[in-house]
Amino acid sequence: MSDRLANKVAIVTGAGGGFGRAIAARLADEGAAICVTARAQSHLDETVAQIASRGGRAIAIVGDATNRADVARVVAETERLLGTVSILVNNAGVPGPFGPIGEIDPDEWWAAQAIHLRAPMLFTSAVLPQMKARRDGCILLICSPRAKMVTPNLSAYCLGKTSQARFVELLAAEVKGFGITAVAVDPGSAITPMAQATIDSPGAQRWMPDMVANLRRMLAQGSGSHRQGGLIDVQLARCAARCVEIAAGQHPNWNGMYIGRNETADEWK
Repeated sequence: MSDRLANKVAIVTGAGGGFGRAIAARLADEGAAICVTARAQSHLDETVAQIASRGGRAIAIVGDATNRADVARVVAETERLLGTVSILVNNAGVPGPFGPIGEIDPDEWWAAQAIHLRAPMLFTSAVLPQMKARRDGCILLICSPRAKMVTPNLSAYCLGKTSQARFVELLAAEVKGFGITAVAVDPGSAITPMAQATIDSPGAQRWMPDMVANLRRMLAQGSGSHRQGGLIDVQLARCAARCVEIAAGQHPNWNGMYIGRNETADEWK
């Protein structure tokens, strides 16, 4: 435990496992009080228990990140129980649907965009006024190299991540002068629950066989996320450490940027 983020309050979405859990735990290790949120209570309880076992402070609030009323409730309860939100980590995401445009279900495709873009918009809108009033805050979007790649049969994910990178760029321009940092972070590759969902998806198996094969190789090699006993993959740890650095103000020049896994400010366009 350290006090680098002492007196800070963070909300981490999609924190029931994978990168969200790792980020929440590391923020807590640095002294922040954490609200973890997702749609499954049991997964959130596991995250809170892990943080508590390391001496951190966390609460779990179930909610749908795409539902405006749920988001307002999560933010209000966090402020009531922990204090004013200083750090927002928009991590919730979905991998699919997989397949070519014209064959995938447009409603499933649009639902993915709600997770990728509506959810960060709702949470950012809920916390930004008080961040601007205090002239302090950090908003992170956990993004992907797909933001700057054209990957056939993965249009929902690619476009969602591209939108996230542009969202951060626009947000940073709008809050310039308010002491608020907004950064899109490439988390790296690990066998998270989302990656496992990709492996198990019939659509991914049909339309993205090379991706599925690569994820299966990673799984076989033991490059997983949370193993039995709480071990964390190195990519999860690196991503979490980077989020702490940004939240602690270590990289002010990254404001409005997409940051690649090689720890440089990459052009995402």
